[in-house]
Amino acid sequence: MTSGLPAQHLRIATEDDETIVDLTPLQGLWTVEQYLAITDQSRRLLEYVDGTIEVLPMPTDRHQVISQALFIALHAYIYPRGGIVLYAPLRLRIRAGKFREPDALLLQRRDDPRRQNRYWLGADLVVEIVSPDDPERDTVVKRADYAEAGIPEYWIVAPDAERVIVLTLQDGVYHEAGVYQQGDQIRSVLLPELSIPVQAIFAAQ
Repeated sequence: MTSGLPAQHLRIATEDDETIVDLTPLQGLWTVEQYLAITDQSRRLLEYVDGTIEVLPMPTDRHQVISQALFIALHAYIYPRGGIVLYAPLRLRIRAGKFREPDALLLQRRDDPRRQNRYWLGADLVVEIVSPDDPERDTVVKRADYAEAGIPEYWIVAPDAERVIVLTLQDGVYHEAGVYQQGDQIRSVLLPELSIPVQAIFAAQ
């Protein structure tokens, strides 16, 4: 967010100038089309749930370094195998009326029809780096969201604890497949040959 603006105000770039938009009066009434139009023009990470636009905190240097390390490791594994991993900002539709912006999202096939240009219709694996402003958003709320979307695997990366939790979907509910700390190798159920040292994710901080 640009310095000095309230949390629910956004600068929207236009051809000739910038417009400040106050989200508050229409919260609960925004349409999907309006959300998509706003996110097309905003530099902020915005999510959408049933008429409400949620403004995410600006990523910190620490967050971005961890995100970069994860992306490099996942890309090195999945790209030679025909898959793709991308990173925020990229919209992911959970269902009609709900969009999230994971820190990373992966498909095992680059030609997967869920991979759409404006937003993805699904993913095989998503990653969230826990934000200190609201840890429950990533550990509880989005855990339920990604289960609702039927995403087979969800990684929760906790910078303060230097821990990665790998969750796998079973009968519509996520279960812990592994909790990885310093000295461990992160293992994936979905990608059984993948092995990422926890140290490699957090060392660059």
